[in-house]
This record gives sequence, structure tokens and C-alpha cells, in this order.
Amino acid sequence: MRNIPAVSKAVLTDQLGTLGVRSGGVLVVHTSFRAVGPVEDGPAGLIEALSAVLGPAGTLVMPSMSGSRRSEPYDPAQTPTRNMGVVAETFWRLTAVRRSDHPTSSFAARGPEAEAITAPEPLMPAHSSDSPIGRVHRLGGCVLLLGVGQDSNTTIHLGESLADVPYRTPKWTTMLVDGRPQRVVFSQIDHCCQNFALVDVWLDERDLQKRGTLGHATARLARSADIVDAVVPRLRRDPLLFLCEPGARCEDCDAARSSVDADGS
Repeated sequence: MRNIPAVSKAVLTDQLGTLGVRSGGVLVVHTSFRAVGPVEDGPAGLIEALSAVLGPAGTLVMPSMSGSRRSEPYDPAQTPTRNMGVVAETFWRLTAVRRSDHPTSSFAARGPEAEAITAPEPLMPAHSSDSPIGRVHRLGGCVLLLGVGQDSNTTIHLGESLADVPYRTPKWTTMLVDGRPQRVVFSQIDHCCQNFALVDVWLDERDLQKRGTLGHATARLARSADIVDAVVPRLRRDPLLFLCEPGARCEDCDAARSSVDADGS
């Protein structure tokens, strides 16, 4: 890693407190350890600092998604994460961490609300109110972005689901059906997420997002309720707001737009 001093866990806890993370809360964390580190004891040290600030009454939540297009069935006890980063990959493997059962879009949690947050959920939609990220929202949780942008913020997908945006893209994975592996096709709200950066503007203009530093990374903290409240009304007025404009040569957003055209919307 970079030739700079490691940040101690004590400093990390101070920084988290200054940012506004409070004991006893429910906190979803999306992070790039490359941006945050180096820190004392590596990814585990960052997790320890987060847990220390939340305290025994708090619940720490992280994505543990394994992605679609899998040829083997998802196993919450063994399947590694995909593109979630080393902190999330480290977290779900720790003692007392529970992991949800969604075959592509699981979350992991530790704390008093972990069982409720990771309870069984439907295959579709992946980020509905009856999903881990939706349950965090109902519990009054917060979202912490560490060294990543709003394009990593799954709570915005919850907003899309609640606003009932019209676009869906086809996905597939392998699941156990009657005890046998079987390819299952489903649809999911998906696109490039580049325009999720608009959420920064919406939150900042109403002072609903706290910004600071954690380790060597920029950090943003916001209430899940404030994120959803910023997103849903705007999407109801303009359902395609988050998609890149036609002609932008964005394959993901073009696929999402095509799904709307196919439905005749």
C-alpha cells in the first residue's frame, strides 16, 4: 500500500464520532479500503473501529453481493463477494455475522438487528422494502460512504424500487430448485448508476449529508430516510432521471431504456 503512516483505530473512532456515527444505530457501510487505508490492523481494524463506535446496541451492515451469471448456487456460508471490496469480504466471514439469502444481492449484518435485517427475502425486486436495505430504512438506519461515490449507494436502488421505475434488465443465476441446480432468469433494476451523483447535490443543498474524513478517504454520512425522500419524488416526476441520455453510448442505460420501450411505456 501507499508509503504513508497507518491510521490508528483510536483515530478512526474519533473521526467516525466527529462525522456523526452514533452508538446504538443501524449503519450500512460501503467502502473502498484502497482509499481509506492504510489503517491499523487492515480491513479488520476498520471493522473494529466501526463496531466500537456503534457499540453493543448498534448494528453494522455491509453488502456481500456475489453477482448474477453464476454457474453454481449461492451459499451464504461459502460464496465470496464480487466487486464489494476487501472490507465487505472480510466482514461477512467474521464471527456472529449473519448473511442474507438473496442469490445475487445479499447483505451481511452483525448486532441486535442482524437477524431481522438478513431474514429471507424475495428474489425480485432485489432492493425492495422487503430486503436488507429496505429493512435498514424502516429501522431508521444511516448510510456511510467511505472513499466511494453515490454510485455505490444501494439505498438509491431502494428509492428506485419504491418509486416503481419502469426499467428492468434481465439477469440469470443458478439456484437450487427441488434440490437440483437450475438456471433461473429474473429481472432487476439496473443501469450504470453514474447519475446517482445527483443525490449528492440534493442532499447537500438541504444540509442532509455530513462530510468528513475517515482514514485517508473522504466520507459521507446520511440517513436512509433522507436519501429515499430525496430520490422518490423526483423519480415519480421523471422516472428515467438516473439513466444516461440516449446517444451517450452507455450500454447499461441503453439496455434499461430498451426494457421500457419493449413494455410500450
